Amino acid sequence: MEVMICPTAQEVGERAADLVGAALARVSGRPPTLGLATGSSPLNLYAALGRRFRSGLMDPRALHGLALDEYVGLPADHPESYRNVLLRTAWDVWGLAPERLHVPDGSARGEVALAAGARAYEDLIAALGGVDVQILGIGANGHLGFNEPGSSLRSRTRVKRLSDRTRRDNARFFPSWEEVPAHCVTQGLGTITDARRLVLVATGDQKARAVADALEGPLTASCPASVLQWHPDAVVVLDERAAAFLQNRSYYDAAAQGLPGGEAASAREPRPAGEPDPAAPAPGDERS
Repeated sequence: MEVMICPTAQEVGERAADLVGAALARVSGRPPTLGLATGSSPLNLYAALGRRFRSGLMDPRALHGLALDEYVGLPADHPESYRNVLLRTAWDVWGLAPERLHVPDGSARGEVALAAGARAYEDLIAALGGVDVQILGIGANGHLGFNEPGSSLRSRTRVKRLSDRTRRDNARFFPSWEEVPAHCVTQGLGTITDARRLVLVATGDQKARAVADALEGPLTASCPASVLQWHPDAVVVLDERAAAFLQNRSYYDAAAQGLPGGEAASAREPRPAGEPDPAAPAPGDERS
């Protein structure tokens, strides 16, 4: 796991866009796949990617997008459905075909139908070759996607109940508390960590405690984002405020410089699907 700390939220977006773009550019033999998160944290990253696309540094037309999650029960045309949020904040801005943006199905009625849709989403991810780069934010309670505290670290795409804290955080997007969705379909932590590269972005004071718990606390279901510690190619990009509670700050700053005359670890090629990372710790020798 690599941690990069930038002076401002705008620089977080630029640095993270470089990491995402470099990984996508190395994909060959099939269209690249990009995992997408909603929320405020990735917005600067999406804007920075858009500038790269428009300048011709990257050609995104073959790209497939795979959303982390979707609310259960919102009408398809609801402005806060995550499909519409991602179309508005990323896909349409990038000028990409909407049929190449894939989102879990939260429209089905009943647990059986929703579970079938979740399995179908897992099958779609596999059919597209897996996720090359997964963009992530982090919730104030440490959630990834909508994997709330207590989620299995090996979970797959499924229906989840949202915590009251997450619903309160999202209530600003809805006219009343009663209209805030209580359930979602979310990629599981096992699904997320199958991606070849994880890029988590976090900015602001409100994320600082969750960031410290995830990066420097124990690997535990009580902080779902701590699962990043177990991934062989996870990069965390923070602004100064989100990094405020980190105890190992000096080490992260030194490590981000890379080897003399070389390149930082985040610049190495993402691992091919199914290939173990030779730098990954053996079981019983976990290091971040």
